[in-house]
Amino acid sequence: MVKMLDASRPETIEQAAELIMLGYLVAFPTDTLYGVGADVTNPDAIDKLYIAKNRPRHKGIPVLLAGKSDLDSIAMRIPAEARTLIDRYWPGPLTLILHKRSDLASGLSPNQGIAVRVPDNVIARRLISSAGGAIAASSANQSGSNPALTADQAMMALQGSIAAVLDGGAVRHGVASTILDFTSDPPRIIRKGPIPARDLVVGDLKPA
Repeated sequence: MVKMLDASRPETIEQAAELIMLGYLVAFPTDTLYGVGADVTNPDAIDKLYIAKNRPRHKGIPVLLAGKSDLDSIAMRIPAEARTLIDRYWPGPLTLILHKRSDLASGLSPNQGIAVRVPDNVIARRLISSAGGAIAASSANQSGSNPALTADQAMMALQGSIAAVLDGGAVRHGVASTILDFTSDPPRIIRKGPIPARDLVVGDLKPA
């Protein structure tokens, strides 16, 4: 049976983090949508995440961070332009695709890029921090289905595949994050979201 955990109680955030570190999947609120997270260091847990969502393997799994200081544990060769946008928009609804570290679990992505961001949601960041500073996470829904905006919707979408849902109320944006790919030259927008293209111009950088 899936546990519904009240995120207003600090002990439940710790409980959710413990479940993630034990290899289970947990749904939780972010600033954009409800996500479902897995231990970023556990290949079996990452595999469960693909299966739970029926997610194609070629899409990869993003990584959510507790804070900007955790980025170097996930990505390398981070361009100055990316650092500028990170300082401007993190925490927030901007996902960057950067070159991933070679010691990450191979199942996170099918190539040399890794999608990463810091969510602007205190519950999410506390959970991620308690789970080690980074978790593999994707939207809490079946691939191709409407995203979950509440804990109940996340429960209905993934019941039978997850151990718990951390209920933090309805999400703020209700739209998936903007994705900007820094592994291409020039960087290009992969997905439109809350941050428009005109706000992502840094110096001579003009996203395609």
